[in-house]
Amino acid sequence: MKPQLLIGAAASGNGKTIFTMGLLRALKKRGLQAQPFKCGPDYIDTQFHAVAAGRPSVNLDTWMMHHHHIQRIYNRQSEDADICVTEGVMGLFDGYSRDKGSAAEIARLLNLPVVLVVNARAAAYSVAPMLFGFKHFARGMKIAGVVFNQVSSASHYAFLKEACTDAGLEALGYLPYAEELFVPSRHLGLTLTARASMNEIVEKASTLVEKYVELDKLLNLCQSVFPCPYTLPYVSETAIEETVRRKLKIAVARDEAFCFIYYENLKRLGEQGRITFFSPLRDNKLPAADLVYLPGGYPELYARRLHHRREIMQQLRAYAEEGGKVYAECGGMMYLGRTLTTRKGSTYEMAGVLPVDFTVEHPRLHLGYREMKYNGVSLRGHEFHFSEVASSGNLSSAVRLYDAYGAEVDTPLYRYKNVIAGYTHWYWGETDLMQLWK
Repeated sequence: MKPQLLIGAAASGNGKTIFTMGLLRALKKRGLQAQPFKCGPDYIDTQFHAVAAGRPSVNLDTWMMHHHHIQRIYNRQSEDADICVTEGVMGLFDGYSRDKGSAAEIARLLNLPVVLVVNARAAAYSVAPMLFGFKHFARGMKIAGVVFNQVSSASHYAFLKEACTDAGLEALGYLPYAEELFVPSRHLGLTLTARASMNEIVEKASTLVEKYVELDKLLNLCQSVFPCPYTLPYVSETAIEETVRRKLKIAVARDEAFCFIYYENLKRLGEQGRITFFSPLRDNKLPAADLVYLPGGYPELYARRLHHRREIMQQLRAYAEEGGKVYAECGGMMYLGRTLTTRKGSTYEMAGVLPVDFTVEHPRLHLGYREMKYNGVSLRGHEFHFSEVASSGNLSSAVRLYDAYGAEVDTPLYRYKNVIAGYTHWYWGETDLMQLWK
């Protein structure tokens, strides 16, 4: 037994992330090792979790991952933790199809008690029927209690506590309304400045959690059997060929401009070879590599700095022209392009590996799950970006991509020599990525 919980919400914007970060830091200040997880494909909240908890946060997504894979990585990652904290996604039951892909599905799969976060800024006793509905709709799932957010006063909380009692749920405390608990724009990423700002917010949130939330009561109500139930065998996880295991040299870009990396993807690469991290923002030399991985991030915010690092871009271009394997996602693909135009309209030359021009001058959101089959490899992932292809010359997509409902989308996957690049952040924690080049 150990405390395990999923932090859900009545709807998006109710305060899940602020409460999760505050709870993680409050537990850390108690000397407890809290292992964070994030439902869904979000690669930004996981970075916030890591700041708060001091441990990597791991994505759990029932669209991108098989159920038994989720159970396995949850048990493995939590083995040495004192408590496991999973942040939900959107509202508790919101998925890509009814509750498929929702936080509720994860809670049922891993047998996690749910702590429901409710924004009560403009509500009082009327939350009772809403809470009653959540309790009785949640078949096969335990709602351990409720934390209210943006509460104006102790008397306001008294009304909310009565509503909890009459709905048959435990009130675990609240967070008062505080303007300083404002999460910086997600588009800014975790630059050093944003990271310092986020750490200040985490500290303030943890202080409020310690003062207004009944932590001991929460931990007692969320005791659950560990490890979680699991399914055998793990038949979906593609074995890595012994001939390449631990022999590949893998160069991974990682800095403020390239920071969107799924933890399990990186772990999977580590099973295939030795990883060397490098920074396109700071380094002048590309590491020797059998594979270069350029993850997503914010190259548009650092376009001028990237442009001036011409030596490493020239090395990357030569590496690609000589047949070197390059795998790039979203921001990494933009870095490989011919030019990048920023929101302010400034255009900078990039690495020039792909004959593609990218722009974020008139940002438009592209969002959703994606699926493809390429060279016999089936992959699922998620697309989230504001940039667009301004021009791609004669280069067209090497494969068709589909959304979660099976409809074809116009998202490209480019192939040039041994360079594979696209907008989608694919999940390959169960797959041998090197099969893409077979």
